[in-house]
Amino acid sequence: MGIPILESEQFLLGLFSSNCSGGLAVTTIPERWSGSWEDNLRLARLADTVGIDFMLPIARWIGYGGSTNFHEGVLEPVPWATAIVANTQRLNAFATVHTAFNHPVVTAKQLATVDQVAPGRVGLNVVAGWNQPEYLAMGVDLPQDHDSRYALAQEWVDVVQHLWSREGRYDLPGSHWDLHGVEAEPKPTHGRLPILNAGSSPQGKEYAARNADFVFTIVSGPDEGAAVVTDLETHSARLGRRAGVLTPTHVVCRPTRTEAEEYLTYYADDNADWEAVDNLMRLQGLHSQSFSPEMLATFRSRFAAGHGTCPIIGSPDDVADEIERFARAGFGGITMAFVDYVGELEYFAQEVMPRLEAKGLRASMS
Repeated sequence: MGIPILESEQFLLGLFSSNCSGGLAVTTIPERWSGSWEDNLRLARLADTVGIDFMLPIARWIGYGGSTNFHEGVLEPVPWATAIVANTQRLNAFATVHTAFNHPVVTAKQLATVDQVAPGRVGLNVVAGWNQPEYLAMGVDLPQDHDSRYALAQEWVDVVQHLWSREGRYDLPGSHWDLHGVEAEPKPTHGRLPILNAGSSPQGKEYAARNADFVFTIVSGPDEGAAVVTDLETHSARLGRRAGVLTPTHVVCRPTRTEAEEYLTYYADDNADWEAVDNLMRLQGLHSQSFSPEMLATFRSRFAAGHGTCPIIGSPDDVADEIERFARAGFGGITMAFVDYVGELEYFAQEVMPRLEAKGLRASMS
């Protein structure tokens, strides 16, 4: 038996950013997501029970300011992923790792160790980096050109994959890590781990197509996303690979569309932390190419609601129909964020999951 998430033929559903205070919602409402371990454990056990495929964390070290200091509290992804898979039976958890801040030899051993806890259920989300204040906090220079960041990230992932697949002791000369007499045991149970990478810039798409099993890319919606999926799949195929394409969303599902829209207005308009939103957008515009300048100019409300991700807002029928549109556009799955991950996932599981099963997007859990 191989790695289940790589062999799945159903439309994948993941949860994104629950390890962070606020999740993806840049809001001041008192009931905003805590990001605590207790809440993450409740969420993981629920997700495991209702059939969610994976959880994906964000790696952050400083907040975005504003009255909430959005993402001030963040559970570090490697120990977080270890605890998630240790407390569940089928759920997958990715560990998000920044190549500039984490030595590849240490990371390779850490994740191979986590895989001993739950074989085949931990994955690696590789991040090339963009957030300059975090580089300053770490005392590390942020290369100003995208190509340099991805050259370092390519060498990093090459080292990790060597260590997971190569026996014995050997030298690995390189520009960023010149390794002598390196060896790595244990190795992942299946010889490798699933790799995810967020690729939206030209360099990011190239890197993801070359290295990742799942390309995580931000789009404005399923219609625009269809061309992105085709481009990424074509690029991956040219390299003799097959990468699935995922996109992040934020979900508000209520019995009626009106109720969902009213709640969206409540947390993401009337009570948005606009200072944190603007700080986040400014950093994305300066140092990241995940969002185009046009997207940044028009997405302020989306950043408040869900960090710039695609909105899926409405009744259970509306939400199921919109998810089907992503599937028809060629996406292999989506990640979802909620304001209250636990309470809203319970409702999603009760009302939307059966509709997705009826559409043939998901297998029945019964």
